[in-house]
This record gives sequence, C-alpha cells and structure tokens, in this order.
Amino acid sequence: MASAAEQLAANINFSSFGKNEELKKRIWFTLGALIVYRLGTYIPLPGIDPAVFEASFHGKQQGVLELFNMFAGGAVQRMAIFALNIMPYISASIIIQLMSSVIPQLEALKKEGEQGRKVINQYTRYLTVVLAVFQAYGISLGLESQHGVVTDPGWFFRASTVITLTGGVLFLMWLGEQITSRGIGNGSSLIIFAGIVAAFPSAIANTLELSRQGAIPPAVLIGILLMSFGVIAFIVYMERAQRRLLITYPKRQQGNKVYEGQTSFLPLKLNTSGVIPPIFASSLLLLPATAANFAENSGAGGFIGLISTYLGHGRPLYIAVYVGMIVFFAFFYTAIVFDPAETADNLKKHGGFIPGIRPGERTAHYIDHVLTRVTVLGAGYLAIICLLPELLISQFALPFYFGGTSLLIVVSVTMDTVAQIHGHLQAQQYEGLVKKAKLRGKRK
Repeated sequence: MASAAEQLAANINFSSFGKNEELKKRIWFTLGALIVYRLGTYIPLPGIDPAVFEASFHGKQQGVLELFNMFAGGAVQRMAIFALNIMPYISASIIIQLMSSVIPQLEALKKEGEQGRKVINQYTRYLTVVLAVFQAYGISLGLESQHGVVTDPGWFFRASTVITLTGGVLFLMWLGEQITSRGIGNGSSLIIFAGIVAAFPSAIANTLELSRQGAIPPAVLIGILLMSFGVIAFIVYMERAQRRLLITYPKRQQGNKVYEGQTSFLPLKLNTSGVIPPIFASSLLLLPATAANFAENSGAGGFIGLISTYLGHGRPLYIAVYVGMIVFFAFFYTAIVFDPAETADNLKKHGGFIPGIRPGERTAHYIDHVLTRVTVLGAGYLAIICLLPELLISQFALPFYFGGTSLLIVVSVTMDTVAQIHGHLQAQQYEGLVKKAKLRGKRK
C-alpha cells in the first residue's frame, strides 16, 4: 500500500505551478543568477590579447586543459574573469572535509550543529582564497610565458590577474550560496551545469563537422549518439536505484491511545554520494595538470613536462588515478552524509527495528555492512560511467562534453533540481489540503 506521501506525490497537479509565487520567484532568481555567471565568462582579463590567447589555447586544448574549460563554461578558452570557475571552492571543501576526519578540533565543530557548520564554512572560504591566489598567480606566469598574449608583462599584470581571478572565484562562491538559499537546486552544481550545457550546441556542431570532413565515420557517429542516450538512461536508472531495509514498529500505547504496529523502509541509495566523486576527482586532477599545461612554454620542463605527459586523457596513469579518486570519494562522501550509528540510535529511540537484528549496535553494524556493499556497486557504476566515454573520446578525439562526467553532472543536477521543484509543489498542495480540512472542521 502506498504511503500518504506517495499518494500525495502521485496526485500533484503541475498546473498549480502558476499559482506558486514563491517557486516562480526562486526559479527566476536562479535563471537570473546563471545569466550573470554566463555573462562573466565573456569578460576577458585586463592586459591580455584574447585573440592571441585563444589561438594559443587551440594549440594545446587536448587534455586536462580542455576538461577545465568544460567545467568553466568556456571561460578558460576566452581567459575570462571567471576562468577559475568555482573549482577552488570545491577543492577547498574537499580538503576541509578530509581534515575534519583527522583533526579533532574540526571533528568537534561538525558535532556542534548549525554554529559549527558556519565556522567550517568560514574556514572553507579562507582556504578558497589561498587556493585561488595560488592558481591565479600560476596562470599569470603561464600567460606571460606565451609570446604576444600579455600586452605589458610585469608585477602589475600579475597582481591584477590574481585580484581579478580570485575576485571571480569569490563572486561565484557567493552566487552559488545565494542560489542554494534563495533559488532552486544546489548553487555550485548548477554553475558547473550551466557551463557544460551552454557548450553543448557548439560541441554537437563540431562533431557533425568532423563527420562531414570524414574524420569520424557515419557509423561511429551513430554509435556515439546511441551510446549517449544509453548512458543517460543508465544514469537515470542507477540514480533512482535503492536498497530498502524493512523497518518494523511494534504496537505501542501512549496514554489512552493504542497504536497498531507498522512497517516502513529505510532507503539506501545505490549512489549516495551523487555527482560529488567525479567532480572532486576532476578538480584535484586539475590542480597539477593545469599548472603543467601553462608551464610548458616557460622553460620549466623536466618533472612538470612529465606530469603533463602522463596525466593526459586516455593515459594509464590518468585512468588509474581518476578511478582511484572516484572510488575513494564515493566511500568518503557516503561516510560523511550517512552515519549508520546515528540512524540505528534514531530507530531505537522511536521503537523501530530491523527484523532479525538486535536494536542498537548490531543494527548499526548491519546497516554499515549493507551500505558498504551498496557503495561498492555505486563506486563501480561511477567509474564505468566516467571512464567508458572518456576512452572513446581519446580514441575518436571528440569534445569532452560527450564524456561520462559531463553527462553524469547534467543528468544528476537536472534530477535534483526537478525533485526540488516537485517538493515545492507537493508542499503547496499539502498546505492546500490542510486548509480545506480546517474549513470542513469549522463548518461541522
């Protein structure tokens, strides 16, 4: 039998969308914020020749630099003020979360609730500034090493580049937080999503042009199209997959009322970590590889050139590191967002138990055991989704926008945003039903 929530969700009338003023304001705010972001990706850095840089970029666009350009919505190719995108903030979040697991002070802050979360967020912002300054300074040196790109090299150009790019990162970080609180969906994910989607038309046009020139056989083009649809369908199926644990609540009495026993389910998503592992893995791989790409012409050579060579897409080292990071972050982020011990304690407090499992510590061990097995499948799914198209891309030199990482981000963020819209509509309809029930009660 469907629960009351499921029945309510099934009966939602999407025509009520037009009556939900708050939801419309949130959607318009989100769209406006994303338009501002896209405009910023077309404003070039002061002190550079955009045409010369773009020509230089096309000469080295294969590899991690093009992946960085994909996440930045084309801002790297134009060397815009948002060229760093929101990646330093994501990298800072990774580092702070890793440190929270090993530093007792940060771990204690996590347990202090909302106040502790605010302090950790502030630490993340400080670290974001440090990473952004470091990356921006490296970019300024890389730009100066390329002949004709910088009109007036020197410390003034380096300082202005650092200030501009760091300011762009901080603005996008603030914009993402505003989207999360005042709009629809996760702000950081939507910013990356907007950059990827904006480049889809040109990526499709480039692919068709390669096919017209004979670089891609028609059969391969059709196969890639079918593979893209297959990957999207597979992502949707796996993102909705759950392992449900049966929970039983025995008959209980409160005062003069006797409540019958009930059963429900504890859903464990196959991919609890969502799109976080590939984003985290990609952002960490971008740190050394991007520096190597920009330093190729600066005379650094040696070790930096070796990194650039072995961390190219399709290379064994890149594949091994990428898969390892995806698997690690799948388990790590799942451990952060889902605590089996806390779940077992909550079940025990409310009188619920898993049939055949003793409440308390045994239940926590059982949930952890099941969650680990489920996460193994989820990590394997993420690795397959992100690697299979990447190998095909390296084989046929297709744009990165057809890769598994980009499709996973687009599909997952779309599903999450639609779910939030659905939740707002469901809440509105629930409030309407409550008001009608109160009116009927007054009439009686």
